[in-house]
Amino acid sequence: MINISVIILPIIVLFIVVYGIIKKVNVYDVFIDGSKEGLVMVTSIFGSILAMVVSVNVFLKSGIVDDGVVFIKPFLNYLNIPSEVLPLAIVRPLSGTSALAILSDILKNSGVDTYIGKVACLIQSSTETTIYVIGLYFGSVGIKKIKYALLVGLLTDLFGFILVILLVK
Repeated sequence: MINISVIILPIIVLFIVVYGIIKKVNVYDVFIDGSKEGLVMVTSIFGSILAMVVSVNVFLKSGIVDDGVVFIKPFLNYLNIPSEVLPLAIVRPLSGTSALAILSDILKNSGVDTYIGKVACLIQSSTETTIYVIGLYFGSVGIKKIKYALLVGLLTDLFGFILVILLVK
């Protein structure tokens, strides 16, 4: 049996090259020009990416998330919200990769079909990496006034978290 996922990329590349030849386009020169533009784009957003990665790592490695969970745990217990998902809800707007690691840990410890597992999965799927997206995309095009976009993004993440808690119950 043929594995289509192995041959799909070469077929797409071959199609683009043949289409370019039919349209009488110098495919190699256009590819080189596109590569140069891509390199310029990467260098222009590198500062934003570096600042975001460093700040997220400092935030996560400082242990402030764990301290925050300990501090707010009685309030969460009162509202019947599992405290295990709070680190995920805090980290998700910052970093998708870190949030996936936290989700994996939650699912390994609590299970997939548990209340905690369901809440964690829905938080992961219903919220966005708001701060990362704003830092990367707004920084790459030079937008400096991010106050309202950040506010709306974080409120949307909070609303997603609240809805998940209400719907899973």
